[in-house]
Amino acid sequence: MKKPLVSILISSYNKGNYLEECLNSCLSQSYKNCEIILLDNYSNDKTNKILKKYSKQVKVLKKRKVSKFPSINQIDLLIKAYKISKGSIICLLDADDYYHTKKIEKIKKILLLKKNINVIFDLPMIKKKNQKIKFKLKKKSQRDIWPTIIPTSSISMKRSFFKKCLDIKAFNQFNLLEIDFRVNVLAINFFKNFYILKESVTTYRDTEGGIMSNTKKYSKKWWIKRNQAHEYMINLLKKNKLKYKNLDYSLTRMINLFL
Repeated sequence: MKKPLVSILISSYNKGNYLEECLNSCLSQSYKNCEIILLDNYSNDKTNKILKKYSKQVKVLKKRKVSKFPSINQIDLLIKAYKISKGSIICLLDADDYYHTKKIEKIKKILLLKKNINVIFDLPMIKKKNQKIKFKLKKKSQRDIWPTIIPTSSISMKRSFFKKCLDIKAFNQFNLLEIDFRVNVLAINFFKNFYILKESVTTYRDTEGGIMSNTKKYSKKWWIKRNQAHEYMINLLKKNKLKYKNLDYSLTRMINLFL
């Protein structure tokens, strides 16, 4: 049986302090039939110097930022990387995170065995400074609310799922919503074609300056982003002719009117 090609898509901007560990983790995978594609937003740190060392092993492309919003730039880079990739399995990776040696092997095996599964989430180790803690899923009391959002670097999928996201314009609009939120909602709340690997095969860095760290809880930006999250859910429900009943949305909408 022919081994499927796995495409690792990396989005990068000024992550020079972590980039080598990220790339080395991809190159040291036990499963070898992989292509590594890195899209960079013209970093101005030591990224370029590092990338030259990997030019024969990693396909590197540069692309100008298309927005002042980091989440939109990240999505733009990953879409570009997807379009030039050839793998039947797509694994997403932020340039400041890294994979454990057998991640791709385990992901590939699950997707081949479970034919009805299109997306795999793995629960990462969260690394903050010198501490590591296991990512935990929170229980949600509301039925229609989005799930605990598993980070981008812990998302893998069949190529057909990424294409479907593009076809239904799941990555359009909503300038504060990252790709991990969108994929989590689509796979878990709507398509229900996901699998959660509880084993930690990814390390996610909680760094200053990251997309998530720039939004403090209960700040103005936090409330605006939360409203966008609700609007995203509403849009998806409308396409399926379903109504959205959510007390949190009513509260969020009211607070946004006063901001």
